[in-house]
Amino acid sequence: MRYDDEAAAVRQIWSSLGLPGIIDVHTHFMPKPVMDKVWNYFDSAGPMVGRSWPITYRTEESDRVATLRAFGIRRFTSLVYPHKPEMAAWLNQWSAEFARQTPDCLATATFYPEPGAADYVAAAIRSGAQVFKAHIQVGDYDPNDPMLEGVWGALEDAGIPAVVHCGSGPQPGRFTGPEPIRRLLRRHPRLALIVAHMGMPEYGEFLDICLNSAAVYLDTTMAFTAFVDEMMPFPAGAEPRLRAAGERILFGSDFPNIPYGYGDALNAIAAVPGVDDAWLRGVLHDNAARLFAIGLPSD
Repeated sequence: MRYDDEAAAVRQIWSSLGLPGIIDVHTHFMPKPVMDKVWNYFDSAGPMVGRSWPITYRTEESDRVATLRAFGIRRFTSLVYPHKPEMAAWLNQWSAEFARQTPDCLATATFYPEPGAADYVAAAIRSGAQVFKAHIQVGDYDPNDPMLEGVWGALEDAGIPAVVHCGSGPQPGRFTGPEPIRRLLRRHPRLALIVAHMGMPEYGEFLDICLNSAAVYLDTTMAFTAFVDEMMPFPAGAEPRLRAAGERILFGSDFPNIPYGYGDALNAIAAVPGVDDAWLRGVLHDNAARLFAIGLPSD
């Protein structure tokens, strides 16, 4: 395999912690025409990217699945997201089929503020969706749009988490930032949200939301890496609160759309000042295992 040496290094990281593998809550698998457009956008350093961003794992879908398995990723996601109406239901159909064919992929779905959103979200839940994706920046919508009220209510009642790109990185959108999420949680306090990218660059404010909300998680996607620290570093002195939120910090990678190696992300997390092996075990595996009811091999 192309990534044999890296796979051995990645497996050494989690095996040295006594883990059975890694659970990655932030990976992308999409219909090929959609993924190709995403990669083309990154190649062009479009306005929502804002800088050179090479795709490290630009391979065929089957190779990408095999790479994650070689790394020892026990579960991963197929985060899809629409940028316009009449797209989400089709993406949900594709993702459901992908999950059926790929049993180590958590069944993933998405939505967009449009008529019928609550209906196709309810259908996805009935079909076994385990996680949803909302991209406030790319979708350019307010999470408090009235057409999403039934969506959030259904997710809250079902206890199904949504990975939400709501921070203002890498470039701010009209509806990004912590305040729209605060308004959403005032109406839906039991809603399980996984704030993507630790909410960068508003790390501190999203840490506050996480610590003060019953079911809000943060994923580590791209945080702490040299690539991100050049422009949006995690604030010095916030590490104690990061450790305090330890049980609700989840590992995410953004595979395959990352401009560095998978192991680089793991090493960056391990290098956060003050974290210990117990914290790392939770972030890389155990916290997500509890959230998604994934048992240990000995269970």
